[in-house]
Amino acid sequence: MDLTQSITPKSDQLNSDDLITGPVTVTITEVRAGNAEQPVSILLAEFPGRPYKPSKSMRRVLVQGWGSDGDTYSGRRLALFRNPEIKFGGDQVGGIEIAAMSHIPKRLSVSLMITRGKRKPFHVQPLPDAAPTAAPSSPPTINDKVRADTAKAIAEGTVPDYLAWLTEQGAPQHITDYVNTTAKETA
Repeated sequence: MDLTQSITPKSDQLNSDDLITGPVTVTITEVRAGNAEQPVSILLAEFPGRPYKPSKSMRRVLVQGWGSDGDTYSGRRLALFRNPEIKFGGDQVGGIEIAAMSHIPKRLSVSLMITRGKRKPFHVQPLPDAAPTAAPSSPPTINDKVRADTAKAIAEGTVPDYLAWLTEQGAPQHITDYVNTTAKETA
């Protein structure tokens, strides 16, 4: 069982805890003005309703790489990662940083302030402008037991019970889709 979904924070924005399991590559759908505390909200195709609200340092990286017009960012991609060393108010809380950006021709280096009067170079790698296209995959297979149990549930009129049981067991979506489709086709 993959526990990733069980540790997802309940929040209205992307958090560094969302990236505990590893970095993510996201596609920007829109950039909106935020509030005084978090002035920029970057909407992401992969996290609907949970925008990325970059820190001031990461906003500086974005402006350095793509310019200051956020309206041009739509369709561009970012690779984001969790940096556990990020501090807020003196406490090490972790934060989200940019590892790579599309639409930059070569590695980007930006000098960012890490403490008052102390700067450090921050490097961002180029990311392909377009997401790689996946090779067509064969449809998932339905094993004989599922086929037989589905036929039995249809014959006995217990499809809703069978679907409930499959859901409780954590059956993959393609299994429940198969049961639903088969039941509708035989109705």
